[in-house]
Amino acid sequence: MPATDADPPSADPADAPLELVEVGAYSTPVDGFAHGLVVLAMGAPYWLEPGPAGFRLLVETRVGHAARAQLASFDRESRDWPPAAPELHATARKGEFSTPLLWSLVVLAVFWLQTRQPELTDAGALDPEAVFGRGEWWRLGTALFLHADVGHVVTNGICGIFIFAAVLSAFGRWRGWLALAAAAIAGNLFAALARQHSGYRSIGASTAIFAGLGLLTGRAIRIALRSDHPHRVRLILIPLAAGLAVLGLYGAGGMQVDVLAHATGFAAGLLLGFASADAANVAPRS
Repeated sequence: MPATDADPPSADPADAPLELVEVGAYSTPVDGFAHGLVVLAMGAPYWLEPGPAGFRLLVETRVGHAARAQLASFDRESRDWPPAAPELHATARKGEFSTPLLWSLVVLAVFWLQTRQPELTDAGALDPEAVFGRGEWWRLGTALFLHADVGHVVTNGICGIFIFAAVLSAFGRWRGWLALAAAAIAGNLFAALARQHSGYRSIGASTAIFAGLGLLTGRAIRIALRSDHPHRVRLILIPLAAGLAVLGLYGAGGMQVDVLAHATGFAAGLLLGFASADAANVAPRS
């Protein structure tokens, strides 16, 4: 039957009031907005209103059941997120600068002697033929205190103070110096083995400095390896990448730079730092 003037006008569905239903209550608006994004991802609107227990998340009644299911799934998947910070269980120690400063002064004093007695350089430089051919093993250590010029000794002296202080803070004073000496001498030994019968000669404390960098890197990798953090692989790769980056930036360029000694020093320190990380976590008695 056609409509007449007496018939009531037909109701427009768009004019009907929205029927909303609560699908969650949250203590903070940030938490409410985060859950509201789940509803938006479903293609439905949401409303966040203050309530007696915090903030109420409201949706249209037609999507209430589906929204609750999606929100429950979201809560399950994000229960352990973000992951807790790793517990590295490393022993904190005071900064140790006195002995690295004393080492730097010794290096400067040796350089002063070099300028007055040039034969010291010939007698103490790392020379594979002298080491292996004549048994002059002291060169593996004495070469670490000799330098070619003022710029060389000043750079190494300043860098050594900070690198060695970090090593001693991590390993303890006596254990740290022992590890530095062992890694630096091993680095020179590996460099000499690699350059036998080639006329290779080397001097400088940079082998010890990069050995210190390797010690810190190896220790950090070992501590990360023992962690039960869900992103343990990332924790392991970060110090390794950082150590290699510093080695590449400061140990592999420039004129008269002994790249081999830098690399062998870093490698020796890396292995020793990894192996001795457990012992380094014990607080020193000195």
